[in-house]
Amino acid sequence: MMQHGIGLGILAAVLSAASYAHSAENSDLPNVVVIFMDDMGYADIGPFGAEDYPTPNLDQMAREGRVFTDFYAATAVCSASRASLITGCYNVRVGILGALAHQANHGISDQEMTLAEVVKQKNYATACYGKWHLGHHPKFLPTSHGFDEYMGLPYSNDMWPFHPTAGKNFPDLPLIENTRVIDAEVTGEDQEQLTTRYTERAVQFMEQNKDRPFFVYLPHSMVHVPLYVSDKFRGKSSRGLFGDVMMEIDWSVGQILDALRKHELDRRTLVIFTSDNGPWLSYGDHAGSADCLREGKGTMFDGGCRVPTVMWWPGRIPAGTACREPAMTIDILPTIAHLVGAQLPDHKIDGRNIWPLMAGRPNAKSPQEAYYFYWGHELHAVRMGRWKLHFPHTYRTLGGKTGGTGGQPVPYEQGKIGLSLFDLEMDPGETTDVAEQHPEIVAQIRKLADQMRADLGDSLTKQKGAGLREPGRLQLGDLRFHWVPGQALDIEPK
Repeated sequence: MMQHGIGLGILAAVLSAASYAHSAENSDLPNVVVIFMDDMGYADIGPFGAEDYPTPNLDQMAREGRVFTDFYAATAVCSASRASLITGCYNVRVGILGALAHQANHGISDQEMTLAEVVKQKNYATACYGKWHLGHHPKFLPTSHGFDEYMGLPYSNDMWPFHPTAGKNFPDLPLIENTRVIDAEVTGEDQEQLTTRYTERAVQFMEQNKDRPFFVYLPHSMVHVPLYVSDKFRGKSSRGLFGDVMMEIDWSVGQILDALRKHELDRRTLVIFTSDNGPWLSYGDHAGSADCLREGKGTMFDGGCRVPTVMWWPGRIPAGTACREPAMTIDILPTIAHLVGAQLPDHKIDGRNIWPLMAGRPNAKSPQEAYYFYWGHELHAVRMGRWKLHFPHTYRTLGGKTGGTGGQPVPYEQGKIGLSLFDLEMDPGETTDVAEQHPEIVAQIRKLADQMRADLGDSLTKQKGAGLREPGRLQLGDLRFHWVPGQALDIEPK
């Protein structure tokens, strides 16, 4: 009996030591929270110039963290932009273009490694609460791509019967938990609670997993039209409904940061706040602002793809600082892989580790020689350091007109630009073409563009890229969500 007791004691000690070692190992792994806004413009938060409504939590986040003045979404539309964030690749490489709607039978491929799958290598708890938009059928949803939990809308909140101009083209909008529809007919009243519901679920998840490393992806449905806000913030701003919504988003950020402080997780948690693209300008008073930047969502001028970004990690990211080096959402995945010690996928990705920029290391420079701005399959522009070269292309513009009011958009016009070089340090609004003064810069960027066209293609020059990969596609027998107009959403094999 005594020997047996000693054996149990030794076993208990071994298990305790193993548990301690596992806990110690986990304590060295940072938690990660990525808050991804929808259609939020460059000047829509206090740290980037918003004045018509308060954003005290984001202001504090910036004081305690680091703002990135020249941070880009990879492209200026919903699904494509999210594909780049989640995979670390230009969206054209992974075959996700535009904004996927309910008719889409494709989505993110299971051959791609997502941010969630990167941290899963280190046994992270993972969750996504909000707008996914990388395919709505079960095989494309977050729980099939590394996330333990999901709750949110499968695509944009305007893809529903109440759209002011295209409602007849859409079935009812579903709210999904994991792969189950929990609300087959999302209403305006439901949308008023989405920001709160997403936030509360994220806080709950962090609290439940405070003793292990976690990754939370919080892609808010706001401030994409139609705008909705809860009673907590309705009528609170001088900017109307848009300002009310932004005040609620700021509240959401505060809830996340407060929960981290409450559980003493703040000094081991990286929080990134950014947006998928710039403001949808045709919606006027229901759209945000890109300030002096040119154009907005749907264009590859900086107003469409340069996004306000704040990164926060007390003790690791220097407080009250700014990074003016260019960086992009494609760089987040390899940076997180570096921070957690995870392996990158075997296939090619486009992002690079930007931790030296985030950590504020002296003289740190962008690890990318250049960034490439695709619209669809068209290569519209390249940024190299301070320079941005646009190739001849057409684009949508309001042409100086005022946007719509009350949630009703005004039509765009068609604009056109020729080969044009802009010095973004002197001219962030991309107003003055300096190509003739700097032919050597133009030649250097054109050479880089030719190399990228060989890899990713360019329909403007009729080139097909050798490095393109297929998206995921529905196959015979796959489960799929099925809509019948006027009837409830159902799931069935086809």
